Amino acid sequence: MSAYAILIRERMHDESEMARYAEAAKAARGGHDITPLAFYGDHVTLEGAEADGVVILRFPDMDAAKAWYTSPEYQAARAHRFQAADYRVILVDGV
Repeated sequence: MSAYAILIRERMHDESEMARYAEAAKAARGGHDITPLAFYGDHVTLEGAEADGVVILRFPDMDAAKAWYTSPEYQAARAHRFQAADYRVILVDGV
């Protein structure tokens, strides 16, 4: 069953750190079966806190999603994201 990573950017703090994150996160995709479904496109918030940006990634299953998130490469990229912006990150099983 597919699993999805949903990354919701709530507020940007540092655009230069975001650029570093973007490069490192792109490199961290290597070796992982990831299909981007949404990538900071136009969006409409209907309920809850406004989102500054949204990314949705599809993985073959939850184990693959966790393997990407916990990989040393993504953990290094994530350090830049922490400096760049406030995010919510959710992994969810598909149906």
